Amino acid sequence: MIDCNILVEVFNVIKDRKVNPKRDSYVSKIFKEGEEKILRKINEECLELILAAKDGSRKEIIHEATDLIFHVLLLLCYKDIDIYEIFEEFYKRRK
Repeated sequence: MIDCNILVEVFNVIKDRKVNPKRDSYVSKIFKEGEEKILRKINEECLELILAAKDGSRKEIIHEATDLIFHVLLLLCYKDIDIYEIFEEFYKRRK
């Protein structure tokens, strides 16, 4: 089974790109374009996931869900919210 820490790894790369932008990095580019661009991408990916859920294959749903989660991670980092704060919220809700 794949380790769920991949979310932390991806988030850490996003944080690094925020602090140390790279010219050919998608993350660096979208951070430079700002919050509005990130929000538009979340909206776009959310719609694509909904459409995949209605009409798509399992593979397409997984692909679109991953895109959406990735862009949510971008927003969290942009807003200086650490992924562990999200994990903590999940933990609180579980109780």
